[in-house]
Amino acid sequence: MKKIEAIIKPFKLDEVKDALHEIGLQGLTVVEAKGFGRQKGHTELYRGAEYVVDFLPKVKIEVICSDDLAERAVEAITAAARTGRIGDGKIFITDVQDVVRIRTGERGEEAV
Repeated sequence: MKKIEAIIKPFKLDEVKDALHEIGLQGLTVVEAKGFGRQKGHTELYRGAEYVVDFLPKVKIEVICSDDLAERAVEAITAAARTGRIGDGKIFITDVQDVVRIRTGERGEEAV
């Protein structure tokens, strides 16, 4: 199994969710996040004063899926989240040893 973590722009969340649903992924976790990469924030003007916004709003999506579905999930996220501009985000893929469904005690892919 694989854990896919994607950091994306907040306004792309619905498109990514729909794309994952289309390939058959049922569950995902969404966390609001703040951060920066190469874009390193920006300056804004508020009531005549200029200030730096270091941490930009992002959304972190976490999905656990079978190995054979992982590449399709990455492709779906990439296609749905891409704007072609700096700050589109990153995708991290890691191996998952085991999953346990708390309610039933199921383990492995059955628990996902």
